[in-house]
Amino acid sequence: MVEQRRRIRLMDTTLRDGEQTQGVSFSPAEKLNIAKALLEQLKVDRIEVASARISEGEKEAVANIVEWAETQDLGDRVEVLGFVDFKRSVDWICDAGGKVINLLAKGSEKHCKRQLNKTLVQHAGDIRKTINYAHKQGLKVNLYLEDWSNGYRDSPEYVYELVERMRNAGIAAFMLPDTLGVMTPEEVFASVSDMVTRFPELEFDFHPHNDYGLGTANALAGVRAGAASIHCTINCLGERAGNASLAEVAVNLRDRMGVETGIDESHLARLSQMVENFSGKRLADNAPIVGADVFTQTAGIHADGDKKGGLYHTKLSPERFSRQRSYALGKMSGKASLLKNLERLDISLSEKNQEKVLARVVELGDSKKSITLDDLPIIIAEVLEGRDYDYIELVNCSITSGLHLDSTVSIRVRVGDEVELSAGIGNGGFDAFMNAIGKVVKRHGVVLPKLSDFEVRIPKGGKTDALTECAITWLGDQGTFKTRGVHSNQVFAAMNATIRMLNMQMHRMQMHG
Repeated sequence: MVEQRRRIRLMDTTLRDGEQTQGVSFSPAEKLNIAKALLEQLKVDRIEVASARISEGEKEAVANIVEWAETQDLGDRVEVLGFVDFKRSVDWICDAGGKVINLLAKGSEKHCKRQLNKTLVQHAGDIRKTINYAHKQGLKVNLYLEDWSNGYRDSPEYVYELVERMRNAGIAAFMLPDTLGVMTPEEVFASVSDMVTRFPELEFDFHPHNDYGLGTANALAGVRAGAASIHCTINCLGERAGNASLAEVAVNLRDRMGVETGIDESHLARLSQMVENFSGKRLADNAPIVGADVFTQTAGIHADGDKKGGLYHTKLSPERFSRQRSYALGKMSGKASLLKNLERLDISLSEKNQEKVLARVVELGDSKKSITLDDLPIIIAEVLEGRDYDYIELVNCSITSGLHLDSTVSIRVRVGDEVELSAGIGNGGFDAFMNAIGKVVKRHGVVLPKLSDFEVRIPKGGKTDALTECAITWLGDQGTFKTRGVHSNQVFAAMNATIRMLNMQMHRMQMHG
């Protein structure tokens, strides 16, 4: 008989707790789109979408989400935070069409006494009054024990008595928040285990925060202890250091604990990008699961190991998340890194040309943080177009430009075995360079051909720091010919194309005496 895997429910609170991130405010339309994606595509079990009584805009957002969810038979999965205020929160939620209230009670004796100035008995009475009214209005009720982690640590008897008084109040789930993110995994396991053992017929959620960077670890500890549901957000959004990452929690529950969640992992990266765009909060490139660089191998030895048998692969395969593995090109690249990228482009190169292209990639990597797959074809074209001529080399160059001012260039050039200095002034950096280099080559009997055409481009999808390809068409005695240069700086790319042209000219002179 096959053992059935344990099923844990995930509640996403990006639209409520996540919106408490400094500077984040989702519009009603953005909230609706995120809610649809969470429930329909990512398939989370529940979403918490707002706090009651915040604003009319918030009520509109809740109403839009609930109206859509009802058409998909998902209305009972949309939850709203409410307060112990008898009718006010309940009426607000009902007016918006909501079906579930997550009632925020004081899970800490300090909060109860100092913030409310009430005893436990008084507070419990107020909670009961609000719960009873909510039930009469047809709402399902979950109960948050705010600051439960500190409350349990400082006065566990208060927590026990409060839960005992609510034990038969018709609460669907008791929510245990580590509101300030102060617990360790060991503390989470011990305290949640205690609650589950002490109240075996009740259902408990665990709501971790990430202040010490332990959000995901604490979520797993809560599941080990018996929590039935974990609260998360997309991209760790939330107050201060944020909440536990839904992507991290879902993947760890599956891989580390063999737990089912119902999450469709193929949509994790897309949801992450959507929330990043709507929130304006940029996600770190190395964020686990969903970061831009987490399936990119940089070191050549890693690419070599993958080529020889997937030696650096894990359960976290990019295909699992509808992504692709990539191999970074730069100064740390090896032959295997290049080959992996050539495979992606369906390009074949001889062994000799592979060595040339790799040498150029490493050289460019010293002047640019990374080289993309889109950069590679223009590097290949530059290398294959080149000749092994080494008559002239640009050793150093300094350019000074200013608005409404001529540009000036100082260069150090090796011609044969001699190093020469020159300077030039012109209308822009490249013009100044041409004037400076013209003085040098003139002394060696080289006549600069006429510049017939000048093209500069970056690869499709490139950014402002992308490699630049400069292709220059020259008109000489033998007709037109083209040279190209590649560099992260477009002026230096043009200079490289010019140096290549000069080497070709000087080689022709050498061949013809």
